[in-house]
Amino acid sequence: MVDILHKVGIKSSSPNDVYQALTALDGLSAWWTTTTRGEGKVGGVLQFRFGAGGFDMKVLELQPGKRVLWQVIDGPQEWIGTKVSFEFKQGGEWTFVYFKHQGWKEPVEFMHHCGTKWAVFLLSVKSLLETGKGLPGPTISSSTAGNDAVSFPAR
Repeated sequence: MVDILHKVGIKSSSPNDVYQALTALDGLSAWWTTTTRGEGKVGGVLQFRFGAGGFDMKVLELQPGKRVLWQVIDGPQEWIGTKVSFEFKQGGEWTFVYFKHQGWKEPVEFMHHCGTKWAVFLLSVKSLLETGKGLPGPTISSSTAGNDAVSFPAR
C-alpha cells in the first residue's frame, strides 16, 4: 500500500485553531469545499461535494489540538477504505500539520491528481488561518491549482 504525505507550517496559529478548521463544518467549508455537510463527531459522517462528485468520510478519531482521522466510506473507488489523517505539532510560532492519505492499494494515475489537490487544499487551510480567507473548492481555478482542475467522479 502507498500513501500521500504532506507537511505545511502555519504561522501564528495554535494546534487548537487548526483542529477547529478541520472539525467544524464552517471551518471545513472555508478551506476545502463550500458544500460540506454532516456530523464532525467520532462516528459521524462528513459529506464533501465538488459539483456532481465528492465523497463521504467517517470520523474515526478526534484528539483536540493533536489529531484528526477519517476513513473514506463513499466516493471514488480508489479512495474507498483509505484513511485521511492530520496531526499537529507546535514549533515556536508555527503549527505544523502532518497530512497523510493512507492505504491506497497501488500508485494509480488518480493518486497523482489527488496528491496535487491535497497540497492545494492544505495551502488553503494555511491561508484561512494566516489571513482569515481560505480558497475552498469548487472555486479554485486553473490559475491557482495548475492545469489540473478540481474534479471528482460524479456520484
